[in-house]
Amino acid sequence: MTTSSRAYTIAHLPGDGIGPEVTEVARDCVDTVALSRGFVVEWQSCPLGARHYLTTGEVLPGAALDELRKVDAILLGAVGSPDVPPGVLERGLLLRLRAELDLYVNLRPSKLRPGVTGAVAGLDPGQLDFVIVRENTEGLYAGAGGTVHRGTAFESATEESLNTRAGVERCVRYAAELAARRRGGLTLVHKTNVLTHAGDLWRRVAGEVAAEAGLTLEYAHVDAACLYLVDDPGRFDVIVTDNLFGDILSDLGAALSGGLGVAPSGNLNPDRTGPSVFEPVHGSAPDIAGTGRANPAGAVLSASLMLDHLGESQAAADLDAAVSSVLGAGAPDTTTGWEDALRAVLNARVGAR
Repeated sequence: MTTSSRAYTIAHLPGDGIGPEVTEVARDCVDTVALSRGFVVEWQSCPLGARHYLTTGEVLPGAALDELRKVDAILLGAVGSPDVPPGVLERGLLLRLRAELDLYVNLRPSKLRPGVTGAVAGLDPGQLDFVIVRENTEGLYAGAGGTVHRGTAFESATEESLNTRAGVERCVRYAAELAARRRGGLTLVHKTNVLTHAGDLWRRVAGEVAAEAGLTLEYAHVDAACLYLVDDPGRFDVIVTDNLFGDILSDLGAALSGGLGVAPSGNLNPDRTGPSVFEPVHGSAPDIAGTGRANPAGAVLSASLMLDHLGESQAAADLDAAVSSVLGAGAPDTTTGWEDALRAVLNARVGAR
């Protein structure tokens, strides 16, 4: 990692499909605000993804992982290709990065922005602004389970949800600290009436952490939370939940706030013992790759989360405001149009200072 507090080494994993197109725009935006805000970014390119796998048979080589451990943050484009079997890149790259780098918080903000029509009609931006804090390394995604008697009438498949007190507590603690910095609302989402073992652990730990932080803990079953998110999203500030429920709820949140094209995410190591990974949550969209129609908003907003995590909060706010400004003025139809509009907004903000 770089030694200066205002100099950062960031790995760029452009990914597949539209990934290189949208993350290139995000890189340019980061470079623009770095220059204006007085910090330095050194980019390191790391071309992992479907093409690398199809060429070499490797998903995440040990040498590449060792290099990634040394950087300050990772900006990741979407990965995936119809030529790669499902699960290869998801488990071999994305989930492995989360486990190896201990990225135990998945951060998914959902915010209705000017000019965006979400799935819920008639809402003002202030009525939809919440963050989902998803436990990112345990639960059903930990990989426990297996299959026996495969291919026979007695085939049996199991998936086990692993939840440790330490894993739950550190996730809830991050969510509570975030809620205290926002509007003070913390909601645990689970399914405690059916998942009585894991649910009880989550509820007890969340209650203890919330009390320690001086917060009132609200609770909702995950099915009820889906209804509330559509019916009254303003009731939520920070939602904390497990890996599977967080995965599902965050895509619902993206739909409510304008779709996956404007949805950012961060896979965080809040303890800063290694780099965190930031990525737009949309897919690689191979059907539109190279057509110039990819929307880079999600990638730019992911870069905003990255800068905020690195402590460059003013630069992060610049990127966030630029995306809102472009959306409010009418989102361009092309990637180049987006890039030009974002650059114009950022340059205007620099000139105003």
